[in-house]
Amino acid sequence: MSKRLLALLMTVLPGAALGAGTASAAPSIVGGTDADQPYPFAVSLRTSGGALFCGGSLIAPTWVVTAAHCLSGKDPATIGVRVGSNDAEQGGETPKAAEFVLHPHFNAETQTGDLGLIRLTAPVKAAPIAIGPSAEPGAAVRVIGWGQTCATPNCGPVSPSLRQLDTHLVPGSHCTSSFDGTSELCTDSPGGSGSCYGDSGGPELLRDGDRWLLAGMVSRPGNGSTTCGSGPSIATSAVAYQPWIAEKTG
Repeated sequence: MSKRLLALLMTVLPGAALGAGTASAAPSIVGGTDADQPYPFAVSLRTSGGALFCGGSLIAPTWVVTAAHCLSGKDPATIGVRVGSNDAEQGGETPKAAEFVLHPHFNAETQTGDLGLIRLTAPVKAAPIAIGPSAEPGAAVRVIGWGQTCATPNCGPVSPSLRQLDTHLVPGSHCTSSFDGTSELCTDSPGGSGSCYGDSGGPELLRDGDRWLLAGMVSRPGNGSTTCGSGPSIATSAVAYQPWIAEKTG
């Protein structure tokens, strides 16, 4: 399978790169469990037709961070945003998207630089998440998302309820799919578990005492496979891109 085809899959399948339904990013969470707590910063993204395709994180009252491949080629007016609900179909707040800001180094073919921002038309009340100070191999992380819970493309629907998976970061050498060690995180898929189609853009979290911090955003498989959990996955590092994010969001 060519990198171009894999990139296309990841932007249209629920979790390919890992996007959902027909987008690729990271697949929905395979082998995880139902969320055991509220995540007020969690964001679900839907098409104008109501299909969930990606996730995101609220980082300021008017800003959401996600994966660039979730936004590339789309019109802000055609997506739905739900903030602060573990249920992707109800609850929380539903602000409108005003504009997209994609990182200038985003490469649609290799999926590197996979970082995008959504500016909302008005502030929301939900509590944003702060970006962590560091994210190194060995660190424990939690991935949350609404993606597929089965491992192959289009094998089943995305999950209406938020799911979570506890795993850890591994050395970049474990990820072989156009991995950029300066700005990406290689995340273990223990026992075949991992992010999947529809999870793209969603948060990878670090625990700091009684609060969560944002380590990164789910991006794509780390081994180039279309089967979720068959190898490590790649997340764009929010830590590495924090200066750019701060510049764009003020």
